Amino acid sequence: MRKARRRWDFRQIKMESHKNNLISNIKSNLSKYESCSSDFDLNPDMAFNQKSNFLEASVLIPVLTFKKNLEILLTKRSINLKNHPGQIAFPGGKKEKFDSSPIETALRETEEEVGLSQHLVEIIASLPTHKTATGFIIKPYIGIISQPFEETLRCGEVDEIFTVPFDHILNEENFSIQTRKWNGSQRQYYAVPYGPYYVWGATARILLNLSQALSR
Repeated sequence: MRKARRRWDFRQIKMESHKNNLISNIKSNLSKYESCSSDFDLNPDMAFNQKSNFLEASVLIPVLTFKKNLEILLTKRSINLKNHPGQIAFPGGKKEKFDSSPIETALRETEEEVGLSQHLVEIIASLPTHKTATGFIIKPYIGIISQPFEETLRCGEVDEIFTVPFDHILNEENFSIQTRKWNGSQRQYYAVPYGPYYVWGATARILLNLSQALSR
C-alpha cells in the first residue's frame, strides 16, 4: 500500500513538474516570438481582394492548470451567428469602443461567452496578430486558469465548450494543410482535428503559432 502511494506521489510530482515547465516555456519563448500570420499566407492571391482596414478583435487562449494535465479551452460557435457559424474558436470577439485595451476585449468577451470571471485569469503572454480573410485582425492572449469555474454559455453565441490537451497542440504532426472551395475558388487552410472536433482556419493557425513558438 505504501509503495503504491509512493508511486502515485511520484507521478503527481512528475505531472506538476511538466506543467510548470510548460508554463515557464510559454512565458519565456512567447516574449521573443514575433512572427505575425494571416489567412493569406497559404493563399497570397486572396490578399489582393481584401480591404486595408481590418476590424480589431482579441481572443483568450485559456490554459487550464487545475486539470491533471494542461488543457486548452475552446468553444463551438452557434450555427446562427453571422461570422464563422458552427466553427471552433477561442473565446473572444470584436473590440468595442468602450474597451480600453485589447486585453480588456479578450477578458470581457470570454466572461460574456463562457462565464469565466476576469479575476480568475492570469495573462502570462501574447502571440502576434493574425489577419483573417473575413476582415479581422486578431490579437491572442494566453491566460492561466488555476481553479475551476462555473461554465455559463452565452445563448445564441456558444453551443459548446470543450478542452484539448496541451500536448496535442505541441505535436506539430497533428497539424495539416487542407483545401476547400471558398467564394468560388480553392482555398488552403490549417487544421488540427481533435476527436469529434474539426479545428481549422484562424483557430488552427493561431494554435500552430503557439506550438512553433514553444518549439524554438
